Amino acid sequence: MSKPLVGVIASMHLFDERVAVQQVGERNLRAVAEVAGALPMMFAGCPNITDISALLDVVDGILLTGARANVHPTQFGVEPHPSHEPYDENRDAVALRLTRACVERGVPILGVCRGFQEMNVAFGGALHPEIRDLPGRMNHRAPRLANGEIHPDPNVVFADRHAVDLVPGGTFAQLFGCETIRVNSLHGQGISETGARVVTEGVAEDGTIEAIRIADAPGFALGVQWHAEYDPQSNPINRALFQGFGEALAKNKRAK
Repeated sequence: MSKPLVGVIASMHLFDERVAVQQVGERNLRAVAEVAGALPMMFAGCPNITDISALLDVVDGILLTGARANVHPTQFGVEPHPSHEPYDENRDAVALRLTRACVERGVPILGVCRGFQEMNVAFGGALHPEIRDLPGRMNHRAPRLANGEIHPDPNVVFADRHAVDLVPGGTFAQLFGCETIRVNSLHGQGISETGARVVTEGVAEDGTIEAIRIADAPGFALGVQWHAEYDPQSNPINRALFQGFGEALAKNKRAK
């Protein structure tokens, strides 16, 4: 039997400051291939290139990846500010429609970091552009050196930074077999208000929402704020997440 096919959304990048390209981090592709047991297929986060209906006719699931660009504030009724750039409005246009279409059609979808935020916005939720500015919140951005540059050691950048408490008996608690986990943290933007169908299943020690599911979704529809794609080959929590995604993919493929 052939492997399930997973559409992995790409993000806009300006190569050499002049050539527009669509790119996906390789760790996302490896997580799908090596842990979810599926074949990753990159697709453009650009609405005049990607036909969502045609895409969902082909794939068995969707991975919404993390990315440097923030979801544009106008998608949730907030004025944009230069300090919160860059944005990728083309990806917004694809990801928000795609999320709703996946849930409607029962296509498994997993959102990671930006993808987690996109899932919330897709169902009417809102984001705060800089979580660390809120009273009582920690700095969720990547560790930096004294000169302000991001730490050069990826093992430091992607190390577990804080705990997440999961809803007892919830989807994530059952998936992970525990009610408290530790995760990495590399984001500025975060959920301020959950969407109409967005259910909070995991919260960081400072109150930041870290894990969500879409209520009454006929298929797998989960999102996490941390970068689970970094080490699912060795991290048991992230491995369980991608394996659970893989099981949903295989089930959807059999049903098709």
